[in-house]
Amino acid sequence: MTRIGIILGSAREHRNSEQVAGWVLQYAELRDDATFDLIDLRDHPLPLFDEQFPPAMGRYQNEHTKRWASVIASYDGFIIVTPEYNHGIPAVLKNAIDFVFAEWANKAVGFVSYGVAGGARAVEHLRSIAGNLHLADVRQQVALNLFTEFEDMTVFKPGDHNLEPLETMIGQVVAWSAALAPLRAVPAFSAS
Repeated sequence: MTRIGIILGSAREHRNSEQVAGWVLQYAELRDDATFDLIDLRDHPLPLFDEQFPPAMGRYQNEHTKRWASVIASYDGFIIVTPEYNHGIPAVLKNAIDFVFAEWANKAVGFVSYGVAGGARAVEHLRSIAGNLHLADVRQQVALNLFTEFEDMTVFKPGDHNLEPLETMIGQVVAWSAALAPLRAVPAFSAS
């Protein structure tokens, strides 16, 4: 069965990503064509990038990198839940993405973002990163405005109008993840 990881893109103390990711998981689990897990970056503390550059595909030096690579390798696709910080993505998310390379290849990714402008600029940033990692980003995204979808910008209260884009995005991620399976069966990059 297709496995999709829902990545909580913030590790800040007073983050909204737990509430948003829980909402995504609640609706994702209604499907019977994939399994879904939360991947909390707090559970995978990584120092600022400390591997050789560029990373030797799969030949990582540090145990924390090997563990993180194993987590990413175990999924067929991802949904990234990200806030927008200063017109971009959180540093902890960018750092986690940069720690591995080949493990992202030939998988699908969808985005659920939140911020003053719905997190649109963070997703714009993530789309360019995804292309370089050979991640197939799906078209549909869910953009949540801090003023309309959160009470006092901290308590997540999504409107029902968000359900159709959410269901569409999840469906696209599952479909693309399954479609890319033959490509994942062949190593994307040489270890030499």
